[in-house]
Amino acid sequence: MKTKKIPIRSCVVTHERCEKKDLIRVVRTPEGKVIIDETGKASGRGAYLKKDIAIIEKAEKNKILDKVLEVNVEKEIFVELKNRI
Repeated sequence: MKTKKIPIRSCVVTHERCEKKDLIRVVRTPEGKVIIDETGKASGRGAYLKKDIAIIEKAEKNKILDKVLEVNVEKEIFVELKNRI
């Protein structure tokens, strides 16, 4: 029997490679709106963050998501990310 391939993605803050299930995906939709992607399949430019409060705070402080997604990310997104962890 064939073994199932485990999807690996990189965190935009730590550049650490992790399994997709251990990361949270944030997406800039084609309309320019920033959302947290529950399914991991939303269309648009995506960025992965590790499920860690310190990582999310570092991304907010250094505006890493702003650079990666090429749009201003609102404070509410970071609050919601922290609440989901």
